[in-house]
This record gives sequence, C-alpha cells and structure tokens, in this order.
Amino acid sequence: MAKLLHVEDLNIEFHDHLIPETVVYDFDLDMECGEIVGLVGESGSGKSMSALAIAGLLSRHDMKKRGTIQFEGKDILDCPRSELRQLQGDEICMIFQEPLTSLDPVKKIGWQVEESLKIHTQLTPQERKEKALKALADVELDDPSRVYDSYPHELSGGMRQRVMIAAATIGNPKLLIADEPTTALDVTVQSQIVDLLKKINKEKNTAILFISHDLSLVSRLCHRVLVMKNGYVVESGNVKEIFESPKEEYTKKLIEAIPKCEAKPDEKDDEVNMVEVRDVCVSFTRKKERVDVLKHVSIDIKEGEVLGLVGESGCGKSTLAKTIIGLQKPDCGTIIQKYPNTQMIFQDPYGSLNPARKVGLIMEEPLRNLTDMSPEDRRRLAEEMITKVGLTPEYLSRYPAELSGGQRQRVCIATALMLKPRLIIADEPVSALDVTIQAEVLKLMDKLHKDMGISFLFISHDLRVVHQMCDRILVMKSGEIVEEGNRNDIFMNPKHEYTKELLKSAGLTNIFV
Repeated sequence: MAKLLHVEDLNIEFHDHLIPETVVYDFDLDMECGEIVGLVGESGSGKSMSALAIAGLLSRHDMKKRGTIQFEGKDILDCPRSELRQLQGDEICMIFQEPLTSLDPVKKIGWQVEESLKIHTQLTPQERKEKALKALADVELDDPSRVYDSYPHELSGGMRQRVMIAAATIGNPKLLIADEPTTALDVTVQSQIVDLLKKINKEKNTAILFISHDLSLVSRLCHRVLVMKNGYVVESGNVKEIFESPKEEYTKKLIEAIPKCEAKPDEKDDEVNMVEVRDVCVSFTRKKERVDVLKHVSIDIKEGEVLGLVGESGCGKSTLAKTIIGLQKPDCGTIIQKYPNTQMIFQDPYGSLNPARKVGLIMEEPLRNLTDMSPEDRRRLAEEMITKVGLTPEYLSRYPAELSGGQRQRVCIATALMLKPRLIIADEPVSALDVTIQAEVLKLMDKLHKDMGISFLFISHDLRVVHQMCDRILVMKSGEIVEEGNRNDIFMNPKHEYTKELLKSAGLTNIFV
C-alpha cells in the first residue's frame, strides 16, 4: 500500500495566553491508503488538535507548530494557503464533533452538502443535487428531499451529525478525519454510521482517522489505535493488542472505565411520583405542514429514582424533556410537578453556554438570580462544583471557546448542580466525554442521587450507561412510548421489536445468558 500520510515530531504550542502552552508533544503517525486508525484519550489530551493540524485548520498566527506533516509527499504544515485549499474538502475532509457550530445557520442543508462539489468539480446544479440527495440517503436520513430543503435548526442533533458526515464524504476524499462523528447519535444510527464508514473504506479505499471516546466503536472499526494523554502518544498498536493486552496503566484505565452491563437487583417500586405527565402532545409547523413530535405521552418520574429514556435521534426525547421543564408548551395534556427548580443538562454544551461570559460567571448565574449568597460564597461553590466534575478552578476564568467539547459538557453539568435541585433532566449528559471522565461524572451523579435523593430523567443513546445508571427505562419511537419496564426486564426480556433492535445494534443481545 502507498504511504498516504506521514506525521513526524509534531509539536503544537499556543501563544494566546501570557504563558505559552504546549498541547501536543512529538506526535508521530503514518497512515497507508485505505487504513483506519483510531485516536483515543481523555478530553484535552491533544487528539483534536493533532487532527486539526493534519487537516490544515489550525491558525498560523497565535500558535507555533513544528515538525512534519506530509500528505502524499506534499508538506501541508507550511505550504501556501492556496495549495492547502486545493486539498481541503476534496482530498482531505473532516467530520467535526459539534455539527450545530459547524453548519451555517442561514444556509439550507442542500447548499452546505453541495459546497465542496461547487469548489472542486464542474458538475451542473442538477448533478450536484442528485449527489447530495444520495449522500443524505447513504447516512440513513429519512426523507432526504425534506432534509435537503431544511435549515440546521430544523433538524435534531443526530440528524445534523449525519448531515456533516454526508458533506464530508460526498467528494470521495482520500483521507477522512472523523472527530467524534457518532457523539450525538443513538446506537442504531451509530451502528449504521460505522457500517457506512467501513463501506466507504472498503469500496473507495478511503483512509480514516477515527477520533472517539467510545472504545467499543474504535474496536469495531479501526485497524490500529493510538492512545494519547496530556499531549503525548503513550501507546500504539493494532486493535487486538491494545484492547486485549494493554501495556500502559493509562490504557488499562481507559478500558476498565467502559460501562459494563451486569445483572442487578431491581429497586423497590414503592416510591411516590414527583412528576406526572399525562396525555401530552406536542407538534410543530414546518413549511405549513404539521409535524407531530409527541403523541399522547404519559410517564411518571418517582422520587429518588433514575428514569432512563432511550430512542433514536428525532423520536421526541429532547422535546419531552423540554416540555417537562417548561421550555416547550404542550398542545394538550397535563404535567404535574411536586417540586419547583428542576434543572437541565443540555445535549449541546457549546449552544447552551454564553460565549461572551467566562465559566465562573456562567456557573454563578443561577445563584445570583435565585439566592442571596455573597460573591465569595458563590465563587466557593463554583470552585467546589467545577472540581467535582473533573476540572480545576483555573477553568472558571476561561471562556467556553477555550474549552474542549468534553470540558464544556462538564461545565454544563456543574452549572446544573449549583442549585442542588430535586430533579435533574440530563439530555445526553456524558455523550461528549471520554470514558474515564464519563465514569467520574456518572459516579458523581450516582452519589448525588444516593446522598441527596436527587431524581434524574436520564436521556442517552448509550445503552451501557443507561443500564449502569437507571432503575426504570422508557423506550421511545416516533413520539410514542413503545415499552417501559425495570432495568433487567428491558435488557433481559425485551418485548417490543424496536427495543430488541436497539439492543442488537449496541451489541447487547443476550448479555446475561
């Protein structure tokens, strides 16, 4: 196989603070045509920075880069911008972690998916549209024509992520850099995307650099794996070696942090309801057409329980959460809450943090509005909560744009905990976190649940996390609850075909047999 990518002694140093900060040290990587390499490590370990450097997307003004990055023999670290632009979007494409911030909010999806074709090909508008519709269909989006004519805000988080994948693969690049491409997707679509990436790799011989904190996906997709910690590559090897015989303690820690599904005794079912949702309907009007999102949904959330809610992207999970918390008005039905002050952890951390405010001010805002705490006490509580979610108090003086995706998610979780609510609605609260930080945050949430009696409505596409955290589970499809039951019943004896499909896609069929 021909050498496609050669990276040697890559060092990246930021100069946008008073003291220069090195985030990548002596990074080496060789990739052949058609090879799939996984890049894993904790948030802030340097994975995304290394990938951005390879894609030529790092600023050339406020940072210092040294080393070698060669793509098919061409130096792309210091080559002229005009040459680099010929490669970007054509030979080298990237799928970003947060689709909402990567998509232009004022351009329709079709325009954005076709953009690279406009720059790098001579196709007619009709030919571009045909290729765009096929690309949208290839990533398993229902009704590609409707998606083509939609704006990003009209799609769910998972649908936007699939649009990004379609846009990145439409030009058949030689190197595809996928930075957490399945973060916002449910397990069935994750499985489809992994199969799609395998198909692209096999049929078009596309090399893929796959960055993920989901080690199960890395093991299913990649040929080789690099493990990063604090800017260094601490271990590398083929998938079997890394997952079956890891040498470094840090690699062992990552693997041990993967949530395990083990049979557990069911909790007693004698708690009283703290939230009652009865016959709730929610619909939206899109292009003068009514779309039913929630269809006569009725659920109970009991005091002191963790209730899981699973289902495909776009099925109505987040809409139900927003309706319960009061951010969405229902068309019909009633919602009765025993306690006020319900807090929510949103799925998209960047979209829910004020970019003009420092983290400390963001975290203290609910205390300023709803309590009489002194500035000193507010600061002290912010420092305590930021530490509990795995960050240091130094992060309180940073802006959201200065944090990685996982770090922003932890800030959102810490902010939701500031008022110590009785109910927290957690919408994909650990989807952007690597497995070790995910394990720490889940442990923190479990401790809050047990020590303080906080109830959680826990929305997630990661069924292993749901099994670890939840007492009862609701399965939603197309705006309806199709199955509900205690944890063991749902995992060991699912009744509905859709529940069985979810478990199969996650590789959890007959896990206790």
